[in-house]
Order: sequence, then C-alpha cells, then structure tokens
Amino acid sequence: MLAFDGGSTKTDVVLVSRAGTVMGRARAGPSNHQLIGVEGTIDALAQAVTAVLEDAHLPGRARPICTTGVYCLAGIDLPVDEDILGAAIEAQGWTAHAIVRNDTFAVSRTGTTSPWGIGVVCGTGMNCAAVGPDGRTVRFPALAELSGDFAPGGAWLGVRALGLALRAADGRGEATVLRELVPAHLGEADAEAVLTGIYTGAIPYARLFELARVLLDAAAQGDAMARQAADTLADEVVTFVRAAVVRLDLQDEIVEVVLGGGVFDTGDTAFLDRVAAGVRAAAPKAVLIRLDAPPVLGAALIGLDAIGAPANVLAAVREALAADAAADASSGR
Repeated sequence: MLAFDGGSTKTDVVLVSRAGTVMGRARAGPSNHQLIGVEGTIDALAQAVTAVLEDAHLPGRARPICTTGVYCLAGIDLPVDEDILGAAIEAQGWTAHAIVRNDTFAVSRTGTTSPWGIGVVCGTGMNCAAVGPDGRTVRFPALAELSGDFAPGGAWLGVRALGLALRAADGRGEATVLRELVPAHLGEADAEAVLTGIYTGAIPYARLFELARVLLDAAAQGDAMARQAADTLADEVVTFVRAAVVRLDLQDEIVEVVLGGGVFDTGDTAFLDRVAAGVRAAAPKAVLIRLDAPPVLGAALIGLDAIGAPANVLAAVREALAADAAADASSGR
C-alpha cells in the first residue's frame, strides 16, 4: 500500500505491506494543487513515488505498484477537488485503487485509536474533518473568509498581531505589548516599518505566520488585546468541533478529538484550556489528543482500515512510523 500526506511545503509517502512492514519512506516537495496546480501536484506525487520505491529497493517497479493508494492532500476542500485530483491520480496507475481525501483526515486517524473520531489542524490555516462510528464523514471547505471561517488559523492570528500593533501605534486601538514585540521579532523599528516591508515584499508575507507565536506568548503574559485575539481563534476551533459533533450525533459518545498543527504547540495554557472546555461543552465525554506522530501514519492506517487489516498490523505500522519520526526529530531532519 502507498500512503501519502501532502501539504503546502512537503509530501511524505510510505510503502507498507499487508503484514504491516514499512518497506520504504520518502519525502518530496509540496503537493497542494491550490498553490502549484494539478500538474504540479502530480509531479510532486510522482517524485515521491520514485523516491519511496528507491528507498524500498524496488526502483522501476511496474504499475500498479500495489493494490491500494491513500492520497491525503492539502487543498482537497470541495467535492470538485476530489473529482479533479482523483481522476488525475487514477490516470497515473500507481495503485489499482485510490482513496483521495483531505489531509485533515490523516491527522485525525493518526491520533485516534479507532477508524473514527475528529481531527482539527490549526497551523498556517485551519480545518476539521471527522468520521463517525457509522462511517459518515464531515469536512469543511476551509477557504478562509470565502467559506465563512472567521479566524482561519495561524496566518490570521499573525495578521491580527500586526493589526493590533499598528492600531496601538496610531491611536485606533488599545495599548498592547505587540506594538513592541511585533517589530522586534521581525527586526524592524516599528509596526509601520513591518507593514511597509510586507507591502513592498521586502518581508515575505509568509513570515506573518511567525507572529502567531508572538501573539500567543503575549497573551500568556497577560496582554489583554492578545488574549482577546487568542480567545477568538480558540472559539473558532471549538466551533468546527461542535459542528462535527452535532452533524455526526456524537454528543453522548466517547469521541477522540485530535489537535494537530503548530498553533497548538504553545505555552499559552489559557488558549489550550479554552479549546478543551469548549470541546467538552459540546461533547462531555470527548477525549482530547495532541498529535505526536507524523500524519502520513494516519494515511497508512486509513488504507489498512480499508482492507480490513487486523489490530496487530495497525500497531506494527504505528510503532514503526512513530519510531522513525522520533529518530528524525533527534537527528534534526
């Protein structure tokens, strides 16, 4: 089985046998078609396939390489994305059967102890995906303001940090330590210099995501304006989970809720506590789980679930990929 976790910066892939042996693993470039187009996505997946076959000492293996392929990719937000990418992937013939899903499903399955549960990713952006015990699924478009996301992830939080700093400086807003912390983090004299740098391109727009951590740190230190923004994002996380809980009738279930993405790696305990309290208000028996393994594991487990693999096989794959992730972390990969 081939399993992919593809995002806006990288694509991880593993080749797993039916017995649960991880035969190969590799990484390629980004595969989010919203950023690089469908052809770019196929190219990235092709590079990943070539690399994983080389790692497995199976270069040039005839197609289909294996029976099942699980393609969990960022940017698969609407049914039309599944249709377009699914057709393009199937045309490559890498696997006899292709399961194409949003990458948030991989995050969810990585953390859950069974095939069902809820996953929330809050990194640069934010999304939520859920599977009910009866197999029904829920997902959200996650197209920022266009799809009704009022606080769409860390990128939004970073932009809000700059906005609060600017408003504090020009008199439109309340005093906040972000007025000093934002320019200091980016090596500029003041918030207006940061704005000018973003506007002219001297400061890459993507660096605004770094300010999410600056804002959360300020909130943890008691800054009122930062706290307000952090609370808004926490409430949006809860709103996604609550909607999934209601749509799948999980209010009375012991449902696992997996939290993945860099925003959750924060020392702002009030942010995390607000998320936990809100989730448990929606589902009192919810069990919150912080993601501690690579999402490509979830993609592999989705494939193994689909072929009815026994528990010992699932456990073997989980152990192997968790060990690989720990080794990568210790080596700085």
